[in-house]
Amino acid sequence: EGFLRSDRSLIQTIGRAARNLNGRAILYADRITGSMERAIGETERRREKQIAFNLEHGITPKGVFKDVADIMEGATVPGSRSKKRKGMAKAAEENARYENELRSPSEINKRIRQLEEKMYQLARDLEFEAAAQMRDEIGKLRERLLAV
Repeated sequence: EGFLRSDRSLIQTIGRAARNLNGRAILYADRITGSMERAIGETERRREKQIAFNLEHGITPKGVFKDVADIMEGATVPGSRSKKRKGMAKAAEENARYENELRSPSEINKRIRQLEEKMYQLARDLEFEAAAQMRDEIGKLRERLLAV
């Protein structure tokens, strides 16, 4: 059956899919092998155990939603980018103040073009977190433009 098709490997793969809220593992084969039977059996056993635990403790499974900044924070060395993060927060505050001053559609369009240029430059500089913030700002401005 091969090591990638062993019951242990299948359980790991199926478990990876199960970590997603609506995750599914679809096994394609001409016939159900012994490893598949054992992996499916073990998965069912674990699922039943998890459901019983959730019911007993009143837990309802739900997805985890994090901002890009939260995800990136876990991937950096502590303290290595703290100045940069403070600068980004300050820039976001300034952007928020500036956005409130925009009144006419032409001002909003002009600001969208400015932010798009910044966003593309940030993406070229591999500053994806800041580029994502710019993208979100642009989206908010476009919504305001539709409301005007």
